[in-house]
Amino acid sequence: MLALLCLFQLPATAKNKQKNKPATDEDTFLYRTLGGSYICNARTAGIEFPKAVGIASGTYVQVLEGKHGGKVKSVGKKKLGREQLYTGAEFQVITAAIQFCPDKVPDDIKEKVKSALDKELKKKD
Repeated sequence: MLALLCLFQLPATAKNKQKNKPATDEDTFLYRTLGGSYICNARTAGIEFPKAVGIASGTYVQVLEGKHGGKVKSVGKKKLGREQLYTGAEFQVITAAIQFCPDKVPDDIKEKVKSALDKELKKKD
């Protein structure tokens, strides 16, 4: 019985060690892809765009907080606040949805994303 109990505790210990590691680019790419796919599937099922984005973004944030302690390697070692995580997640899942199923993303949203990306490109010039 004790051996069985120890087996159930192993994943929790491994999870606690992983929680301290910031999300890598590979991690965020996976979460972005899953979120975008969720939006596409939800829209196909008739779910309103804002609701689909909210659920996909919320799930992305929960994974970042639960698995990575709110840390993302590309932004440094500091823990990001929930609002920062949500804003980033929302942008990530929407851009993925634009890539995977552009017909399921409202035109005004596509224009906002294009405008935001254009501004970022101009900053880098």
